[in-house]
Amino acid sequence: MQLDGSVCLVTGASGGIGRALACALAAEGAHLILSGRDEARLAETVDAVDTSRCLACYGGDLRDATTLNHLAQLAARHEASVLFNVSGANQLGLFESASDEDIEALIGINLVAPMQLTRRLLPLLRARPQAAIVNVGSAFGAIGHAGYVNYCASKFGLRGFSEALSRELADCAVRVIHVAPRATRTAMNSAVATRLNQVLGNAEDPPDVVAQAVLAAVRGNRKRIAVGWPERFFIRLNQMLPGVVDRALGGKLMLVKQTLQSAGAQE
Repeated sequence: MQLDGSVCLVTGASGGIGRALACALAAEGAHLILSGRDEARLAETVDAVDTSRCLACYGGDLRDATTLNHLAQLAARHEASVLFNVSGANQLGLFESASDEDIEALIGINLVAPMQLTRRLLPLLRARPQAAIVNVGSAFGAIGHAGYVNYCASKFGLRGFSEALSRELADCAVRVIHVAPRATRTAMNSAVATRLNQVLGNAEDPPDVVAQAVLAAVRGNRKRIAVGWPERFFIRLNQMLPGVVDRALGGKLMLVKQTLQSAGAQE
């Protein structure tokens, strides 16, 4: 798929992967509609890209129907052909300590919002000669991990949504792509999450690495791509031999709980 000259709607553009992706798309010659929850940081993203490439930006919460409707209107006005669902949130902690509000908020931003925005844009994307929906998920959308139960549930759902929608749209020009990064150094991750990655020996990629992987997936018309090794191996292993991964992660459960308990005591 050609990105040069295309119009792309990018959610989560106020920082992290979304900002890096916006800059990478602008460098490819794409025109941008940018969305983010933090208007000040969204303005910083506009400053970071070639301003001539930014057609519109809108600050708002994707769990709000007004925000979704406004973005759909902007996409229609500028004839967008690619939707990048990047916006997301994270929660680290033991499941029993999560509130109903915690669960609802995370599922809302990570799963429900991308589904609702995608549905609003589908008639527009169907009318384009080539179009794509790119959902940025997580390696934890294929590997359940202690301490991230709510997050894994939302990202497993996003992966399932991507796969099912891709098959439903197989008879038209709209392509659905799912990208699963491993841990990424963004403000979305708390200091405790960073500490846990260090304790467990999990590598963290800079947002630019993920952005380039997303572009490669779009250019190559890949339906699904996982970023990072050995995460790609463990995703495949978890699909074929989940018991092996059970034992491997079970051996790290004490470290996870100790890190979370230590963080709670310090707070």
